[in-house]
Amino acid sequence: MTIPKHVNSKRKATKAIHGGKLLCADFGQVSVPIFQSSTFAFPTAEDGAARFAGEQAGYIYTRLGNPTVNALEQSIADQESGYKGLATGSGMAAITTVYAAFLEAGAHIVSTDCVYGPSRGALETIFARFGVESSFVDTSDLQNIEQAIRPNTKLVFIETPANPTMKITDIAGAAAIAQKHGIPLAVDNTFASPYLQRPIEKGADIVVHSLTKYINGHSDIVGGMIITKNAELYRKIKPVLNHLGGTMDPHQAWLVLRGVQTLSLRMEKSQENAAKLAEFLRHHPKVTWVNYPGFTDHPQYKIAKCQMDGFGAMIAIGVVNGLEGGKTVMNNVQVFTLAVSLGGVESLIEHPASMTHASVPRKHREEAGLYDELVRISVGCEDYEDLRDDLDQALNKI
Repeated sequence: MTIPKHVNSKRKATKAIHGGKLLCADFGQVSVPIFQSSTFAFPTAEDGAARFAGEQAGYIYTRLGNPTVNALEQSIADQESGYKGLATGSGMAAITTVYAAFLEAGAHIVSTDCVYGPSRGALETIFARFGVESSFVDTSDLQNIEQAIRPNTKLVFIETPANPTMKITDIAGAAAIAQKHGIPLAVDNTFASPYLQRPIEKGADIVVHSLTKYINGHSDIVGGMIITKNAELYRKIKPVLNHLGGTMDPHQAWLVLRGVQTLSLRMEKSQENAAKLAEFLRHHPKVTWVNYPGFTDHPQYKIAKCQMDGFGAMIAIGVVNGLEGGKTVMNNVQVFTLAVSLGGVESLIEHPASMTHASVPRKHREEAGLYDELVRISVGCEDYEDLRDDLDQALNKI
């Protein structure tokens, strides 16, 4: 049996490179092997029975656990200062597994109003069928969380920075409110990654990620992760994931392990580009506004500076001529790629109202600050000057 190597005492970049490595390297391998096996043999019938009973450590079946997948789970848990991780087949599998673990018929959830569209859609179209009630509020104002909590509230779910408005929620403040009411706080940390923000250190109980984004960083896999603060929460969520079956396969896990080793390098470069690009866009005549947490006049700048190690590489802008102006920009970029998702080495651009958040009714989108004029930019690792010039020429075609 292999044992994950803990690196909790190390710094961020070291954790990203060495987290999850296996102590038992039969051939001295530096890379974690891909254990491409659906099932695992038992030494004896008694050993098999003991493993199923939870009395003996060891692997049974890859849906229940796999050495490669476990290495990734430990790597991300170490980086998030968490207890353990649970790898899933997608970011939405991570989110819906957390929902299913805490929300029974008649339960209520408080969520950030401008979360990723499917995160909200799953509650409104699927969980609502089973009697789950949802309140979507602007969680950047903590009073909204407090006022939305009901006697049947079972989970507070926030996304910070929020997708795509870039609003920031005070994690420690939200955690204090949730703890006062005995409710777990879950944080979607996808936009920041553990390199920039570690919600468990601020009091959160659960962290979820779309590994597809910054953690993998190469736009070539889809995956998710759940990290819990303690063993009790882990034991509550793991059986739900096992039964629903939204687990990750070992080859997928290996690709993410390879990607995460360059997380620190990619985040530093993309952040540097984003800060320069946000300042450039702020003064462009075809841009009406720019939402970027690194601006000192951003409404939650002080909170972002306090709870994040950097301001990230996501920018939301408003362009003149609304939706048609946004279409013009997106149809004329040459270096930026017109595609959804984010966090890859390549820079991406998209229109949330008609793409990632199209499932959210227009009224609710606008209440959350997600207007038709909003264009979302994921800044990658290209040369800044090329990104600047590309946006400039596209904007000037409006």
